[in-house]
Amino acid sequence: MEETIIANPLPFGDEELERYVLEECVKRQRLDHRSSALVMPAGQCELAIQLARLGAGVTAADLAEHRQQVEGRVLAAGLREQITFVPYRLPELPDNPDCEPYDIVVLRRSLCVLPYDQARQVVRNLLQKLRIGGKLYVSVLGLHSELSHGYAAAEAPIETRYAPLGPALAKKYAIPGPVCLYTERNLFMLLLEAGASVLRTQTSTYGNVKGIAVRV
Repeated sequence: MEETIIANPLPFGDEELERYVLEECVKRQRLDHRSSALVMPAGQCELAIQLARLGAGVTAADLAEHRQQVEGRVLAAGLREQITFVPYRLPELPDNPDCEPYDIVVLRRSLCVLPYDQARQVVRNLLQKLRIGGKLYVSVLGLHSELSHGYAAAEAPIETRYAPLGPALAKKYAIPGPVCLYTERNLFMLLLEAGASVLRTQTSTYGNVKGIAVRV
């Protein structure tokens, strides 16, 4: 299965989740003076750059065809020694053994391009990349957002909820393939079933869902 990287301008409301990530990095830097983070997908690299400037060693993961633009932003920021680009395509995960296990893993939006059972396995595998006590930050597209308009699987249980968006929204946000939309409870259960201890879940103003979990 080929992954569709979901990109802006879709309003995800990830700012608060990213604030939690940065606060966690500051706290870990004070204790250990060296933390490591995995950000996937790297996107425009803002979060990876912010983490690196706080002193973290960062793995910025994205599709192989995005390597040049990611590495260009890293070079422009003067952070080539702190940030390493690694390619990945879900359900496969990025591999950077020099930085593992991570203190922080951030998975933004792209989990939704997988059916629920595959997404649960990805989260389970991601937890293995965290050190004990490390935190996983996840954002997913919400069933109670505008994306549910015309979504054929809106009434399906989460285990079979996998379908294209309505044509107008699929075109508007350049998401051509099938996706799984989540409620807050769905994300909570996904993290729990994957073996994480769930610290919090919440729904953004835009109806999309975020969660924070810890490896125990």
